[in-house]
Amino acid sequence: MDEVITKTDLKLKPFSRGKVRDTYELPDGSLFMVASDRLSAFDVVFPDGIEKKGRVLTQMSLFWFGRLKGIVDNHLISTSVPDGLPSYLEGRCMTVKKVRIIPLECVVRGYMAGSGWKDYQKTGAICGMPLPAGLKNASRLPQPIFTPSTKAEKGHDENIGEKEGAALVGKETYHAVRGLSLRIYSAAADYAKARGIILADTKFEFGADADGKIILADEVLTPDSSRYWPADSYREGVSPPSYDKQFVRDYLETTGWDKMPPAPRLPAEVMKKTTEKYVECYERLTGKKFPY
Repeated sequence: MDEVITKTDLKLKPFSRGKVRDTYELPDGSLFMVASDRLSAFDVVFPDGIEKKGRVLTQMSLFWFGRLKGIVDNHLISTSVPDGLPSYLEGRCMTVKKVRIIPLECVVRGYMAGSGWKDYQKTGAICGMPLPAGLKNASRLPQPIFTPSTKAEKGHDENIGEKEGAALVGKETYHAVRGLSLRIYSAAADYAKARGIILADTKFEFGADADGKIILADEVLTPDSSRYWPADSYREGVSPPSYDKQFVRDYLETTGWDKMPPAPRLPAEVMKKTTEKYVECYERLTGKKFPY
C-alpha cells in the first residue's frame, strides 16, 4: 500500500495551499506544485486521503498537457523532484511557470449532469443558457456549452453569464478562453470517446505568461476537474456510473451529512473503490498501466 499524503511541509517558500494542491515558490521564481491525496467534496476537505489520488491527478495532467500542445501551451517546466526533497514527491509534483491566473473557472458541458441538470429542471436552461425542451438526465446537449463561474477563495464558485465574465476579465480575454475551452473540450471528448469513455463536462484554468500569452495552468482533464463516464454503461435518463469523485458524493448523500465541516470519516471500502476508479480512468484513457 502506498503512503497516503494529506499534508506537505517542505523546506521551500509557501505560495498557496488549495483543497488538494500545495504550491511553493522556488528560488528562480518558478512554482513547485504538489498534488496531495486530500479529498474534497461539496467544498469540504476530508480527514481521510485517497491512496494514489495525487499521483493520478498529476499523471493525467501530464498526459493531457502533451496531447493538447497543438491547441494550447501550458505552464509545465519539469516533473523532476529537486535535490534534497523527499522521495514521496515522485510522480505527484510539477515545476511550473508562475503566471497571472485569469480569475474565471472555464466550465464546458457536453452532457446534462449534476448542477446543470438541476438548473435545467427548474428553468429550462443551464446558467441562463436556454436549451431545447425534453432533455433528460445525462442527455447529450445539442452542442457543448461554455458556462463559466467565478473563482471563489472560500465557499462556492458562482455561475456567471457572458456579460459578467467579460466585465471580470475583459472582453478579449473572455472570448479567448471561451474559444480555447470549447476547442480543448471537443478534442478531448473525441479522444476519450475512442477509448470508450464519455467526457460529460470539465473545467479549465488559464493564466497569462510573462509575454501575456494565455496558457493552461493548474490541472487539466483529471477525474477531479472532469466528469468521466464509461460509454458501455451510459444510458440516457439515469446518472451513469462515474470515474470521478461522484462515487464518494453518492455515498455521502446516503449518510445524512449536512455537507458542512467537519467532514465524516469514510469507510475503507469507499476509499479503496475511489482509488480503483481513479486508476482505471487513467489506464483506460492513456492505454498504459498506471506506473505507481
